[in-house]
Amino acid sequence: MRCVKKLVAALGLCIGSTGFAATEGNTYKLYFLGGQSNMEGYGYTNELPKGAFKANDRVKIFAGQPALDNQTHGGVGLWQTLEPGFGTGFKTDGKKNMHSGRFGPELFFGQVMANTYPQERIAIIKYAVGGTGLAQGVGYGNWHPDFNEGAGLNQYDHALKTLRNAFADRDIDGDGAPDTLVPAGIVWMQGEADAFDSQAAADDYRANLQRLMDLLRAALRVDDLPVVIGKITDSGMSEDGTVMDYIKTVQDAQRDYVKSDTCAAYMTATEDFGYLDDGWHYNTEGFIRMGTEFAKAMSKLEEKCGK
Repeated sequence: MRCVKKLVAALGLCIGSTGFAATEGNTYKLYFLGGQSNMEGYGYTNELPKGAFKANDRVKIFAGQPALDNQTHGGVGLWQTLEPGFGTGFKTDGKKNMHSGRFGPELFFGQVMANTYPQERIAIIKYAVGGTGLAQGVGYGNWHPDFNEGAGLNQYDHALKTLRNAFADRDIDGDGAPDTLVPAGIVWMQGEADAFDSQAAADDYRANLQRLMDLLRAALRVDDLPVVIGKITDSGMSEDGTVMDYIKTVQDAQRDYVKSDTCAAYMTATEDFGYLDDGWHYNTEGFIRMGTEFAKAMSKLEEKCGK
């Protein structure tokens, strides 16, 4: 029942009068990007090839403030034009965005989607926290909808709060007219925490992934909303050659989920990404490619789903 109550709040995102005069605003294709650290983003802005990214006023982003479980500041943010700086270390108080020197897959996802749909406007809502898992008790925090420890606030709650806050701003481009956000897809990059924790957490990943994607689709009110899952990979940078002992179970769960859902796709380009020295996070080139490949998979899915 608890997760249903959360959804009731989330489903109230767009309901009510706008408070605007009868002025025509803009319509945006909306994508939710979520997960853990490789969604958060470890690409270095100062390593971006010259001219690789070009700011485009047609692409807006709302990044929710990351927070641990039971912290109350998670999910605040504000809309702005997409640019580098929304990777790890990014902060916001809901009044000002404080960019870091890092970026995640959102950067080139937004750019490629804008290039793919030159007549469309693109909106990205992002919420990701490193080290978080789907199973209860896994990682630095978890996304399990039935979480009830302490104040009962976890990553699922923070993600729904991010959605509510993003939708509450009816004029995301600041032109004085109410805009329309049309949910168009979900991009998910997560699973390392479950693959590292235990066989039990890995065994539960398939059911946990299914449930969370169903709930996010329900929150965005599109049953066949396209979902792209990013394949987690292992750098092998450990003494025994395997950083995550249970990774195959989680990879199999990701693959099985996608096979069971005609409106889901598996982005597997991560298989040949390079890593930073920490052995967990992809390098700058990897995050450029990740965003690009997520966009390619999403645009292909949109041909048949979420209409």
